[in-house]
Amino acid sequence: MNGKLIIIVGPSGSGKSSVMHGLMRAHPEYIYPLSATTRAMREGEKDGDIYHFYTKEKFEEGIENGEFLEYAIVHQDNYYGLLKGPLMDSLENGETVVREVDIQGFDSIREAIPKENLVTIFITVPNKGELIDRIVSRAAISADELEKRKESMHREFNRAKDCDYMVENIHGELEKTIQKVADIIKSESE
Repeated sequence: MNGKLIIIVGPSGSGKSSVMHGLMRAHPEYIYPLSATTRAMREGEKDGDIYHFYTKEKFEEGIENGEFLEYAIVHQDNYYGLLKGPLMDSLENGETVVREVDIQGFDSIREAIPKENLVTIFITVPNKGELIDRIVSRAAISADELEKRKESMHREFNRAKDCDYMVENIHGELEKTIQKVADIIKSESE
């Protein structure tokens, strides 16, 4: 394999998806393989834009058939997984592949992809209180769901040290965050 897989990880609400959208606009030359999920579509989302939306049954069938590079149950109820085939083809072709992955899938990918082909970037925020505010403001969630997200957040922050890079996403400075990530990708892909 000659390509690079750039994994963007971080806690829910840190801005991973916003960074991904910015990278996709600014750098269409990179490959952005789709993940699959069983979570419900949010307002404005369409199947095939950022995710393939699967039923639980279809996802479990994909697991049995070895279709995922990694998969996890996130927030205790939804599957998320990175489809293996397109990603591996791109790496074999020497391309730069960029994908957002929840921290739970991080270990599986680190085991499956050689270190020389993998770069991990952790997106963080200045403080955990801001992260909770972001989670609450982006979509209506139940108190139960908020507690699940808080538990996940604490586990995810503990994994930042395992990443190659850490980029702080400061409120109101998204474009700077995107540029920092783009600079890392460029330096690692050369």
